[in-house]
Amino acid sequence: MVQKLEGHHARKRFGQNFLNDPHWIGKIVDSIDPQPEQVLIEIGPGQAALTREIIAKSGHETAIEIDRDLAAWLRSIFPETLELIEADALKLDWSKVHPGEKLRIFGNLPYNISSPLLISLIAVRGRVTDQHFMLQKEVVDRMVSAPGGKTYGRLSAVLQRYYRMMKLFDVPPGAFTPAPKVTSSVVRMIPIAREETSPEEDAAYSEVVAASFSMRRKTLRNSLGKLLTAEEIESAGINPGVRAETLSVSDFESLTRVYLAKRAAG
Repeated sequence: MVQKLEGHHARKRFGQNFLNDPHWIGKIVDSIDPQPEQVLIEIGPGQAALTREIIAKSGHETAIEIDRDLAAWLRSIFPETLELIEADALKLDWSKVHPGEKLRIFGNLPYNISSPLLISLIAVRGRVTDQHFMLQKEVVDRMVSAPGGKTYGRLSAVLQRYYRMMKLFDVPPGAFTPAPKVTSSVVRMIPIAREETSPEEDAAYSEVVAASFSMRRKTLRNSLGKLLTAEEIESAGINPGVRAETLSVSDFESLTRVYLAKRAAG
């Protein structure tokens, strides 16, 4: 019998949907494949569906939980094997989480914060071995979509610059309490080994991508007009008459270099 926090109900403001199906719990844990010597960080352990199995295999875990009641309960259930950080994962200073060590991050992410949380984790990618997240299927499909695909967009272009991503499998609504109205998916994210980029370059890349997708189905000539002229877009080797959804990460990087040079020139 799986022990749960009696009387605790999923809180809408935290986007809580608790995984409770042993089959899917086991499949996710097998995908993560936790080992005793690894630093395992779970975001949003909730009622410990994954936590319990991860600790059983690795002997320990660090978890980030915003819900005070759940945090207190988790401490009582795992007094020796769980290091609990009671905090909002979106506001967490990751430099203070096992500093200097390689991290394996995972979790069933609340739908209402999934995209901004994924973006915030880019800053710590240099210390990450891999990430395994369960998210809304629609979000995962966008994350892994290739240029030209119907779901390729801003999130795709930003995350694919930093991670190699693989959709592993879908998880049905019935695996959760309460059951969400949408299907979930599990994604594996492995940071891409690349030359270190500056915060200025990262911010400029995000700005170019955001502007490019700001006018869906419009050409770059229109969507990037406030940042770059048609001639400047052409100087990046890009046709200003194409749409953002046809561009690869390297295309956006070329546009970013031109944009940075333009700013530097004043």
